[in-house]
Amino acid sequence: MRKVITYGSFDLFHEGHYQLLKRARELGDYLIVGVTTEQYDEYRGKLNVMDSLMERIRNVKETGFADEIVIEDHIGQKLEDIQKYQVDVFTVGSDWVGSFDWLKDYCEVVYLERTKNVSSTMLRARKFNILRLGVIGTGRIAQRFYPEAKYVSGVNVEGVYNPHLDSAINYKERFGLKFGTDQTEEFLGQVDAVYIASPHETHVSYIRQALECGKHVLCEKPMALTEQEAEELHTMAAAKGLVLMEAIKTAYCPGFYQLLGIARSGVIGAIRDVEAAFTKLESPDSRELTDREFGGSFLELASYPLLAIVKLLGTDYTDLRFESIRDESGIDLYTKAYFRYKNSLATAKAGLGVKSEGELIISGTKGYIFVPAPWWKTREIEVRFENPEQNEKFFYKFLGDGLRYEISDFVAAINGNDKKEHKLRADESVALAGIMEAWQNARG
Repeated sequence: MRKVITYGSFDLFHEGHYQLLKRARELGDYLIVGVTTEQYDEYRGKLNVMDSLMERIRNVKETGFADEIVIEDHIGQKLEDIQKYQVDVFTVGSDWVGSFDWLKDYCEVVYLERTKNVSSTMLRARKFNILRLGVIGTGRIAQRFYPEAKYVSGVNVEGVYNPHLDSAINYKERFGLKFGTDQTEEFLGQVDAVYIASPHETHVSYIRQALECGKHVLCEKPMALTEQEAEELHTMAAAKGLVLMEAIKTAYCPGFYQLLGIARSGVIGAIRDVEAAFTKLESPDSRELTDREFGGSFLELASYPLLAIVKLLGTDYTDLRFESIRDESGIDLYTKAYFRYKNSLATAKAGLGVKSEGELIISGTKGYIFVPAPWWKTREIEVRFENPEQNEKFFYKFLGDGLRYEISDFVAAINGNDKKEHKLRADESVALAGIMEAWQNARG
């Protein structure tokens, strides 16, 4: 008897799951299906799972393909099961090509081509369907987006748009999407929501087009470059009952959210100063350091340190000024933004041509919080006091590139869970755009 084993969450059971199990069954005489627990899903980075474990097991059982169902609840279990059940073939979807090659020492490993046109037609009457998501842009951040989206339940990346068709087709082929196009109407007609990862200056236009077509929007930072534009877009989204989120990944990651709670708890007293830095060295011929109008350190990187300042001290600053080091063309290689609040100060540092320690320091009347670089991924923080024996460290998970956290909250918001909206509120997003506008006015 040739035994086959496969694993998955099988959340919101759909045509893609059905076809994978069907093809897995055809690989042998006996199919074992491992269904993951909610706890293990979270541990391995799978977010937003909606169906209970028993519902997911029942859906797998009702296909008739599984001869045996096991529950996967810990790391290393795949090898244990392969040996325990004397498995001949291990198989998973092609999204995981290469990830399980190490199992070839124990059995045959087969990666099954995934179903590209995932349909929700197999779902029974329920509140949530599979969200069809489209990507606008094919650059570096867009390349990281698809691998992260596969960790979020309830969403499927369907296609991609780029005004340069070759780029769209290359992205489509690389990730096995349903379509790639250079036509916005064709693109928006095939998706429920969009992720915008195009150049800064195009964001507002794409957001407006998507909202006008009734699509939810997750847009890379900076979402808008003027306060008025940001206000208009959020007003438009609210009027249409659509979700509009600015994709500053730090705002949605678990560690940063916990950090805010600790800082505001009073453990370090009243917050009197916030210092946040984000620098990375870029090639002088990169887009960021050659685009005089929309390049430079502040527009590219400052959203992160500004986020920390706004979340900790609010949007009601009383004074704001900038100091920069520029190259011969006038592009800022390094910029500091200085804020004054009624009872607090803050400094944001951003640099593409100057490297600095990328720390976050939150100073209070009883102590301070130190978050080492890269603080925007918030894996650890230390609360420090005058007496170092009282210091305490906290550690958090930050999985992958972190984009899965914002995608998960985006999907949850679309499904009516607005409890996470406070992670980056509309008024805070508008305030960030206002600071970007102030920078551009000061730059001249």
